[in-house]
Amino acid sequence: MRFHFQSCLRVSAALFGTRCTAGRGPPSQIFQNYLRKMVHYQTEERGRPNTVDYRIYFKTSEGKYISPFHDIPLFAGSEQQENDVPVKKVKKNENEILFNMVVEVPRWSNAKMEIATKEPLNPIKQDVKKGKLRYVANVFPHKGYIWNYGALPQTWEDPNHTDKDTQCCGDNDPIDVCDIGSKVCSSGQVIQVKVLGVLAMIDEGETDWKIIAINTEDPDASSLNSIEDVRKSRPGHLEATVDWFKKYKVPDGKPENKFAFDEQFKDKDFALEIIKSTHEHWRALVLKQANGGEINCKNLSVCESPFKCGEEEASSVVKSAPACGEADPLPAEVDRWHFLSK
Repeated sequence: MRFHFQSCLRVSAALFGTRCTAGRGPPSQIFQNYLRKMVHYQTEERGRPNTVDYRIYFKTSEGKYISPFHDIPLFAGSEQQENDVPVKKVKKNENEILFNMVVEVPRWSNAKMEIATKEPLNPIKQDVKKGKLRYVANVFPHKGYIWNYGALPQTWEDPNHTDKDTQCCGDNDPIDVCDIGSKVCSSGQVIQVKVLGVLAMIDEGETDWKIIAINTEDPDASSLNSIEDVRKSRPGHLEATVDWFKKYKVPDGKPENKFAFDEQFKDKDFALEIIKSTHEHWRALVLKQANGGEINCKNLSVCESPFKCGEEEASSVVKSAPACGEADPLPAEVDRWHFLSK
């Protein structure tokens, strides 16, 4: 099955609640108007970087605080000026579907930054384990993350859903994305990406999909349209990706991660179906049709969601966080190399 753009518009118009925009045009027009308003994002830092208090909150160009998990659209549109005159159009084929990606971790960095799914407005924070900030190890020859790493908004890997192919449940997070473009992004940046394929990692018995995508602003974006294009034009990159995910937890005393499909990447159409499925699971989550457990679904834009809040409430969430301060120094072990035997 193919995931067509027109069906994306219908699904997305339904998700954002056509009732809230009644009388303003057909669903596709409503959705495009929504994209024009929401395509520009700003971030606001709170707390001190490299500490457990550090957070990156998101807001619109108008300064309204939002959740990157729930309020940033999954599907991307072209950039617009405030007077609706396009300043840049993303070059794409007629049937090309582009997605917004929330960058959590810049390439070459080590801090395990992630969308805080259990906190109000879901800011980006650094993961903590046993009271210590988490950093991924440098497993030779890799330095930190080898791509810009992040997530697709408005997706959710439901822990109560068993995938028919992997026979494992979801990992309770938005679906992960590896941007293989050459530009190093920043944490909290929202970029538009083209999906190329997907890798099915099994992390401690849970399905943890890894979408392979490329930033549409990358010089190679127009020539990379499939996972096979990546294999041909960037020899060794896909193998390095499997190797990274397989071994990155080994220095912490954990076994190598496993993969479905004999460690093989699935193609673009397969990846789009996975995105579609996780988008539907997210919809059930924010409409309270699925059990999200401790997931915080506070949002400002999903009209029929019982978790929707107002701007004043959202602002109070951010203002109650510690003020931004100077960064703590990075621990010395962050730069250590780890050499693993074959």
